[in-house]
Amino acid sequence: MRNTLNTDRPNPIEGTRLRLRPVDLKDANYIYSLRTDPRYNRYLSPVSGTVDNQRHWIEQYFERERGGTEYYFVIERKDNNTPCGVVRIYDIRDNQCTWGSWILDENKPSKAALESALLSYGFGFNDLGLELIYFDALIKNEKAISFYVRFGAEELRKDDKSIYFVLTKEIYQKAKEQFMYVVSQSVKS
Repeated sequence: MRNTLNTDRPNPIEGTRLRLRPVDLKDANYIYSLRTDPRYNRYLSPVSGTVDNQRHWIEQYFERERGGTEYYFVIERKDNNTPCGVVRIYDIRDNQCTWGSWILDENKPSKAALESALLSYGFGFNDLGLELIYFDALIKNEKAISFYVRFGAEELRKDDKSIYFVLTKEIYQKAKEQFMYVVSQSVKS
């Protein structure tokens, strides 16, 4: 079993209302509950197995994290450390990655989608030095598609199931200030 106090793990990423902290074995129950809850999983790939399978998946994930090809975060509220979601950056190679496994639950604060995306995209672009982040959304997931388009992601292609997007570092840098302002204003209301 991995020593989860190892200092080579990424530091938590602090935002206005949220913190992204690296996934740990103790998160297996929470992640499994998110992925099997019909309120949150309708746009995700199906999950089979048990909490123990999720724990085993996390143990294998630590190897990918150590290799610098994947990073998985629990999204927490800063006011009370309550988990409210997860997000993952994976398939890291050259100057690009895939972004996904993004789930937010009912414990999320206002503007959590925007803030968690900004923080995780920022980790990819700023901390990892990437230039391109790829992601996709099922065509039925109109909320996610609308979010990606508003953020400035470019639609690359579409098939009968999904729409595929890319976000460039340049677009992220242009949009970041405006969207961080929106997040900060939500704290005041």
